[in-house]
Amino acid sequence: MSGWWRFLEERTRREVDAAVLDDRRLPAVRSVWEALRPLGLGLHEAERVVRARYDVLGERVRRTPPDPLDVTSLAARAAALPGRVVAIEAVWDGDTVHGWFVELVAVLDGPAREGHLATVHDRADDPAAARAAEAGRDLSDHLGVPFHFPSPDVPDDEAPRRRTVHGLSDGWST
Repeated sequence: MSGWWRFLEERTRREVDAAVLDDRRLPAVRSVWEALRPLGLGLHEAERVVRARYDVLGERVRRTPPDPLDVTSLAARAAALPGRVVAIEAVWDGDTVHGWFVELVAVLDGPAREGHLATVHDRADDPAAARAAEAGRDLSDHLGVPFHFPSPDVPDDEAPRRRTVHGLSDGWST
């Protein structure tokens, strides 16, 4: 475990562990970072401290259930967004706690520009990219809009987004 844990006050340790046990990663990272930043702790190291707490607390963590990937659930989430869905996109993201994962988003014509639909993590023998691509294609077919996954084979959170490179009408697969 990171040596930074020993520098936390007991109250902060309890706060961090409570957040981890509830699978609330960001509040846990914020607590560690705010407490130890004056000592020189960076944000990435705060994430590593929290990841170590996830490892220590293991099976006791009440994991947040995965986002549903069925067309009915995704279409309902898309319908609740502030704007008309003009495309579906799958994009990579990652952090030191969860590693790489895929975000499924609806590209909107409104001021919000996009809305989150689901976060897809790897599972044993069931890669996130494959599940996200299948769900994204199924949803785009259901909604009659294009689907885009800029880097389906290799995690790349800087792969060009279709809207920024070509606009929505050029080069999208359906």
